[in-house]
Amino acid sequence: MRPAVFLDRDGVINRDTGYVGFIEECEILPGVVEACRRLAEAGFALVIVTNQSGIARQLYSETDFQTLTAWMKQQFLDGGVSLTDVYHCPHHPDFDGLDTRCDCRKPKPGMLLRGAREHHIDLSSSYLVGDRISDMQAGQAAGVKATLMVGELRHAHQEVDWKGEDLPAAVEWILKDSQKMAN
Repeated sequence: MRPAVFLDRDGVINRDTGYVGFIEECEILPGVVEACRRLAEAGFALVIVTNQSGIARQLYSETDFQTLTAWMKQQFLDGGVSLTDVYHCPHHPDFDGLDTRCDCRKPKPGMLLRGAREHHIDLSSSYLVGDRISDMQAGQAAGVKATLMVGELRHAHQEVDWKGEDLPAAVEWILKDSQKMAN
């Protein structure tokens, strides 16, 4: 079993402009690929876990999402980083047509638990980085070691292990914290 860093997508990996479903709408944030490379070099699996209610809202299709995901994975590969996996929840309880009783939509921990099961991940030595309270709740429900909140909402009252500006800053904290555990 190995540790992982579970990453929310919109607001952590790329700029969150609202329902990002197409390549031309996706801007990977500065320093993200390099930060992920540092995590991979330290032995972490890199797993994206993202709510994508734009699919349920019919703002973009599953195919559009998969096309964007393939492009994003290639951007990481071009930067020397292989993402372990990408999990998404296409559901939203306010929209018909998709199963709204899913266990994957954050704050439920379904995507993290699936990733742990499929990739032999030790949740108790893993981290979650997100930008919303629902991300933190999913990480806590899954039993990750630490939850880290980045971005605009980091000032909101939410019990998390660390709050900061962006993913590169979170990676600094994760690498220091994981070294403390190793010693």
